[in-house]
Amino acid sequence: MTSTQTTASDTITFIGGGNMARSLIGGLVARGTAPSDIRVAEPVAELRQDLADKFGVQVFETAAEAVQGAALWVFAVKPQVMRGVCESLAAAAQAQRPLAVSIAAGITAGQLSRWLGGVAVVRAMPNTPSMLGAGVTGLFASSEVDAAGRARTEALLSSAGPTVWIEDEAQMDAVTAVSGSGPAYVFLLAEAMEAAGIAQGLPAAAARTLTLQTILGAARMLTESDEAPAELRRRVTSPNGTTQAAIETFQAGGLEALTAKAIAAAARRGGELSAAND
Repeated sequence: MTSTQTTASDTITFIGGGNMARSLIGGLVARGTAPSDIRVAEPVAELRQDLADKFGVQVFETAAEAVQGAALWVFAVKPQVMRGVCESLAAAAQAQRPLAVSIAAGITAGQLSRWLGGVAVVRAMPNTPSMLGAGVTGLFASSEVDAAGRARTEALLSSAGPTVWIEDEAQMDAVTAVSGSGPAYVFLLAEAMEAAGIAQGLPAAAARTLTLQTILGAARMLTESDEAPAELRRRVTSPNGTTQAAIETFQAGGLEALTAKAIAAAARRGGELSAAND
């Protein structure tokens, strides 16, 4: 595809056109980024065409074509193929010196920089609600990233929700464990609540609606209130009431310790992914 007349500083290339990339592209376009300033490398023809049709962005079959003239490269490929993709672009990266942003779990900034030949890197961990503009993203910048690079990264990821900068990269595995994987924990709780409601005799549709709206309402109370989760829990837990009976059962089963163990396991797996891809 023929490139339009944009400057390198305006142009963003997405390497990979999957769901997270699509959510970020949609957010950028909705907030005023010109579609002609967005380039996407996607090997699957049907996905390429859909991206072009839906967003009006420039699409390419290969990353080598897509990165030409772009100052910001967003790597949205699976962790297991990241090294090969980066190494295939290393010569172009060293020539163009882009800012590289990766949304792959378990790949360190040092690995990315080394594979690309020493460019500035921001490691990002968005979560799946980002596809609704309701996510959160943890960010870590390598020492080569300047204030302008941080600002540009925030402008990119803020289309998916709030951002949180982490200054110690070792904590990015904890970010992955808490927020990157976190939506699945809530989905698991929803599964369990819905099934328990049905087991108590509720019709399936009623159990589902009651569960989903309860989680939605509780999430809004958490985000729209200045109160700590513990305080909100105390307010809804009447002494010797139904909620206390349930909370005591959760605590007797070790919910807090099990949650800590699960998040530690997810963080540990993030570190293992880094080692496996080195």
